[in-house]
Amino acid sequence: QVRLVESGGGLVQTGDSLRLSCAPSGHILHTKWMGWYRQAPGKQREYVAHITTGGSANSADSVKSRFTVSGENANNTVYLQMNNLQPEETAVYYCTIHIAYLGEAHDYWGQGTQVTVSS
Repeated sequence: QVRLVESGGGLVQTGDSLRLSCAPSGHILHTKWMGWYRQAPGKQREYVAHITTGGSANSADSVKSRFTVSGENANNTVYLQMNNLQPEETAVYYCTIHIAYLGEAHDYWGQGTQVTVSS
């Protein structure tokens, strides 16, 4: 079973930057897009950003000017560069990879990496 492994989380101060990385433990085929979600304490998981294998990127309005998602198709690695972090963005950040082939689809999820922003 392929797992997604995130890294790069940690404790930072308001205004600091972090770069998250995510890579699969094995080979994944038929990737359509890779992305990030986050879940703050007591809240539902929310969309952050994603990038397609064609290179089109999108992100939530709340992070659009500060976060950048990028990826490496060859090894299904996805990154999230986060600048000017705010305390309300303290959350567990999850990466996900969406695959689809012949009408079937599947989403891989990582275990999450904690990002804590102190004020």
